[in-house]
Amino acid sequence: MSCVAGAAEPDAARSGEDGILNSAWERVTNGDSWNGPGHWRLLVSPFVQHYRFSSEHRRVWALGAERQYDDRWLAGAAYFSNSFGQSSAYVYLGHRTEGLFGQPSVFFQWSAGGMYGYVGEFQSKVPLNVNGFSPAALVTLGWKYDTRTSFAVHALGDAGLMFQLSYDLR
Repeated sequence: MSCVAGAAEPDAARSGEDGILNSAWERVTNGDSWNGPGHWRLLVSPFVQHYRFSSEHRRVWALGAERQYDDRWLAGAAYFSNSFGQSSAYVYLGHRTEGLFGQPSVFFQWSAGGMYGYVGEFQSKVPLNVNGFSPAALVTLGWKYDTRTSFAVHALGDAGLMFQLSYDLR
């Protein structure tokens, strides 16, 4: 190991939590990985149930796609109409764990990334928003109907629950 600050052995960057995120990022940015082991998933979210009523709320929907890798890491993007009717987007990395509670069809998924879309008078509706850009994260509980079709519920922070149908392109 080198004594120079900031220098490390090549494999050291792959150890620990930083190594996990670096590995996921390398996979996403490697052009070969988009067609390598894994599959694509198409997503549609036709409905959100807000925890609290507001006359400002509009119908929320989302369309997206994500790349599920064989080691359960994933990368994706979604286009959606936010709670205030504004066109928005979410780009993310995440992980899916299947077989939750000993049930092969139940899964847990998390994702984290960047979001754009809460602008103007609604900019303060999401934390850390700078000119419409903000960090975002989702936690998800889902059920695989069969090998290709899934139903999931995303927790949208303290705002509500988003219901999603997905189809795996295998």
